[in-house]
Order: sequence, then C-alpha cells, then structure tokens
Amino acid sequence: MDEDLEHFTREQLIEEVRKLRAGIREHRDSTQHELCWHHPQLWSLLPEKIDPQIAVPDWPQFLRGCVRYRESLDRQRPDAPRVNDEFQS
Repeated sequence: MDEDLEHFTREQLIEEVRKLRAGIREHRDSTQHELCWHHPQLWSLLPEKIDPQIAVPDWPQFLRGCVRYRESLDRQRPDAPRVNDEFQS
C-alpha cells in the first residue's frame, strides 16, 4: 500500500513527513467540541483517495459512546480545564 514511498526522493519524503505531522498536530490540538467530530481532513492525508464508508450508530448507542469517551477523558486528563461553551454550528 505504501510502495510509492520507495520512489520518493529525500526531499519528497521530508515534505511528506511535514505534511503528515501537520495533520496529526491539527488533530491532536483539537479541543472542546472539536474532539467529537468526524475528521476526514486527517484521512485525506493518505495517498489513497477513497470515500470512507462509515457506519453511524443509532442515537442511544451513539450517546452511550459519547459518555464513555467523555469518561475516558476524566480518567486520562483529570487536570484538563472544564468549559461550559455550547456547540456553535
């Protein structure tokens, strides 16, 4: 799947790493409501251009997953500041 990398020059590899690092940093630096979002821009950094066929849980399962995700943040980052900002679309 990544055979194209074998044909990259050193400079092309460096540019690819910079591009991927920028995408990872953007995702890593997401905060507040951004943490819950679908991130196709991160997937678009891959060379294979596909339309991901995602499956979306029904509301009860989705909300339970959101609660579990938020609980995991309490465990992993209990020191993170809390905000009361509402989502703005």
